[in-house]
Amino acid sequence: MVEDDAALALAVRLGLQAAGYDVELAADGQGFSEIVDRFHPDLAMLDISLPDGPDGFDLARLLRARSDAPVLFITASDALADRLAGFEAGADDYVIKPFALAELLARVRAILRRAGRMVSGSIEVRDLVIDEQQRVVTRGGAPVPLTAMEFDLLATLARTPGRVFSKAQLLSFVWGFDEYDPNLVEVHVSALRRKIATDGPSLIQTERGRGYVCRP
Repeated sequence: MVEDDAALALAVRLGLQAAGYDVELAADGQGFSEIVDRFHPDLAMLDISLPDGPDGFDLARLLRARSDAPVLFITASDALADRLAGFEAGADDYVIKPFALAELLARVRAILRRAGRMVSGSIEVRDLVIDEQQRVVTRGGAPVPLTAMEFDLLATLARTPGRVFSKAQLLSFVWGFDEYDPNLVEVHVSALRRKIATDGPSLIQTERGRGYVCRP
């Protein structure tokens, strides 16, 4: 990650590390070639506007000459001209500042998956096992039949247990909706709870006024 905002860079690094990623951080583009050759990144997250030296577009072109790792641009500008310039430079996706960490993590996973660089293991929450590669769920060793949307919803909640997701966030991450009917999330959460239910507390809990959370 190349980002000159120290506070933002630290917060993102901690969030990515908590999600299981190794992170190399730089405040500017100096020595970027050395980092690429040494670290062999699976993804480069580049701020477009950087102090002194090359900007994010320059770094993306440099990366393309040395690696096929995907590029996620982080920028304060959502102007069409900037986005087009980014895609010309090899961008795989954009995140506009300010952004939620949950959104960034979802975009990172999607990019790595598309690029074939994510080796998904299993997520385990108590006796619930989610195999993201095979898209199979079991609880107590018994298979749990889920629809595609139910699986994606469960995996989104279970990847970061203890994190509360609002209905709007879940619709954005799982369905990709900007405009939404909150009943859509409620219906799917209700169906999901029934399918994974056992004796004892529910794994998916409601935080009143905030959203839903997976609690181990």
